Amino acid sequence: MKILHTLIFCLITLITYSQSDTTETFDYSNFGDADGVKRFCTVKVLNQTPQRIISFGFENNGHFAMPSVRFNDKDLPKTIHIDHVNAIRAQLNIPVISTNKIIWQMGLNYWGSNFTVENPNINAFANSLSTNSLITAGINTTVFKPLNEKNFIIFQASSDLNGLFAGAKDIQSNAITTSATLIYGWKTSEKNMIGTGIARTYRAGQLIHVPVIFWNKTFNEKWGMELLLPARAYLRYNISTSNIFQAGFELEGNQYWANIPGVENAYIQRGEIKPRIMWDKKISGFLWLNLQAGLRYNYRFDLAKTYNAKDDNQNYFSSNLGNPFFFNVTLNFVSP
Repeated sequence: MKILHTLIFCLITLITYSQSDTTETFDYSNFGDADGVKRFCTVKVLNQTPQRIISFGFENNGHFAMPSVRFNDKDLPKTIHIDHVNAIRAQLNIPVISTNKIIWQMGLNYWGSNFTVENPNINAFANSLSTNSLITAGINTTVFKPLNEKNFIIFQASSDLNGLFAGAKDIQSNAITTSATLIYGWKTSEKNMIGTGIARTYRAGQLIHVPVIFWNKTFNEKWGMELLLPARAYLRYNISTSNIFQAGFELEGNQYWANIPGVENAYIQRGEIKPRIMWDKKISGFLWLNLQAGLRYNYRFDLAKTYNAKDDNQNYFSSNLGNPFFFNVTLNFVSP
């Protein structure tokens, strides 16, 4: 809880600071272009979902089994039954610089999962999972740099503290992961942005370097898509500018340091694919509601003996988790 309290304090501080800046920000796209003035492409396509500045949500995963679990080499494999998983998710993105030449944002994120275990006394891992929270908390930055009317660069980076934490005393450097993505792209029209690049990511539960494809496209007034493969992909249907449906998937996860009695060193490698449908609805002003429902499909859930272990011989266990349904309710304060 101390981690959550610290993040909430940081959120309030950043929001207060951002609101104290009374400098007016102009949308230069509303003005004509003077002769000889270099023009730059913008960050969005028409009818794209609004950007979230502040988000706070609750997520619930239903019952599933966690088979073949053991917490050391002498322990026999056992099946842990999870009644449900409740998660609190929060995110903050504050513009630091926002001009027609560059957009720079800084942000905070929190994802805390509490597992309700039906048989917590079956072994030390089940007990640790039941009594502690699986937490990701970190800081991130995003830079959008237009080069001209057609070309742009996107850079994203994050540093996260990840662990099965009982309290602040468990925090250590082994729990830190860093991720980054670099994209070079083309904006061919106000309805189409496409790019490609490379990412360093832990979304699959292990550190990997993968090529990425970025593509935001609006086909017409109703239909569009928003892709950042392999991380996520969504087909969008705009009932109106303030009422949007999406269907697609997202790959989520990270590597977590785990403090388990009787184990010198352990890392939970968690990766999950979430096919889902989403509904974004404007409530009032810049306040939006987001509802999600879908399947939490297990991609990886390993207890590794070493950092970024990729061999089964380096794992205490590799569990084929059940795949429960989930729902998510989130309130968002969005950008104009």
